[in-house]
Amino acid sequence: MKREDVWSGTVVRKSRGLLDGSNLYRRVTVRTDDDRTAKVRVNRTLWKELDIGDRIVKDAGQEPYRA
Repeated sequence: MKREDVWSGTVVRKSRGLLDGSNLYRRVTVRTDDDRTAKVRVNRTLWKELDIGDRIVKDAGQEPYRA
């Protein structure tokens, strides 16, 4: 998803991994309100706050945040 996108949805999965061998990437899988599924990279603080079933919102030009 692009930085300009606007969406909201529910967290269905949390994951993290060393995709390039040196940086830990944190991602959540979100089922959006229009029934699409997308993997979204989030910062460490948000990743720790979120649980499966939590609502998450993304406004244009902003980082995702917990609703």
